[in-house]
Amino acid sequence: MTVAGWTTRADVLGKLRRRWDSGELLGAFVTGQPAVPLEIPLRAPRSREIAANLAAVQDWAQRWREDDGAGLRVEYAPVGGRLVGVNDLPCRVRVEEWQSLWSLLGVASVVRRFSALIDETQLVAPALVEWMVTRPHEVLAVADEWHTLVATVLWIDAHAGPGTYLRQIDAPGADTKFVERHRAVLARLLDRQLPAERIDFDCPAANFAGRYHFRRKPQYIRFRWLDPGRDTAGFSELTVPAAELAAMPLNARTILVVENDTTYLALPELADTVALFGGGYAVTRLGSLSWLADRRLCYWGDIDTHGFAILDRLRGSFPHTESVLMDRTTLLAHEQHWVRENSPAVAMLDGLRPAEAELYRDLVEDTFGPAVRLEQERIRFSIVESALARL
Repeated sequence: MTVAGWTTRADVLGKLRRRWDSGELLGAFVTGQPAVPLEIPLRAPRSREIAANLAAVQDWAQRWREDDGAGLRVEYAPVGGRLVGVNDLPCRVRVEEWQSLWSLLGVASVVRRFSALIDETQLVAPALVEWMVTRPHEVLAVADEWHTLVATVLWIDAHAGPGTYLRQIDAPGADTKFVERHRAVLARLLDRQLPAERIDFDCPAANFAGRYHFRRKPQYIRFRWLDPGRDTAGFSELTVPAAELAAMPLNARTILVVENDTTYLALPELADTVALFGGGYAVTRLGSLSWLADRRLCYWGDIDTHGFAILDRLRGSFPHTESVLMDRTTLLAHEQHWVRENSPAVAMLDGLRPAEAELYRDLVEDTFGPAVRLEQERIRFSIVESALARL
């Protein structure tokens, strides 16, 4: 706007640019919708403004006369009265042709490219065109790779199945990195290309493999026998797929889940006991081992807010889980070994037992100091041996 608030050419172009940025105009053009002529009303001088500032009004009107025909058609309306007489002043502008609009916005080459992508896609993957029309600028953002994206979608539609890994996608120009980089766009396209039964709508696009029923990388579980007289097929320690371990229960009375790698390796001998390496919040993968419900299950993690959050998560699958060395006495006995916890958890943990919940609350509320943490590898090993012997 001018100082007086009268509409300028820049104001009109700004309004047109916003409509372009929304994708509305481009979508209407490629589908043949009658989006033109476009009309934009102008904020013109009022009668008293003409009388008070005639020279400025004449200058404003002259500028619009010069713009008339340069892609814009200017319409006039009588303004005035007894003081200044009646004057025909610009009241609105019209854009009457698509090409005029593209020229005004400087986007003619972009429109041609998008139209070509629409035509080409219509021939090979017509189910994708409707989304393209509603999201033209998202298409243009990946225009250089659009043909590879379409080829990837078509390959998945024709060849992928529950036994297919993402690595096996064999569309020209596509590989695992390409899929990862463009998974958001690919997800939107696959949602329109694939039949509903091939999509798990409960999985977000971030879980690309799960959403489109690709074969996922197996989850692995690492375990070792702490009983020196026991092993599995001659091995004292193994890392195996979780699905296979779920089908092959370990014949041990006690299962001890431990977080720290070095601690896991240094655990003392314990009769009829297997140690599982926890892996932090990945402990949820143990949920597939339904036979753990029939074992004495113990969890030993760090004494910090996240350690208790992981314990709570494990109890979501196995409520009978016992905690080991995650108590107030152990914490206070090792004050010289406390460190600061990064980004403490603050969630409500319903699976904790009363003493655990009280200690967790004290950690959250900094009762012992700011973000206190005792890592399990800092606990004196003689105390570890005594506690585990009591198992």
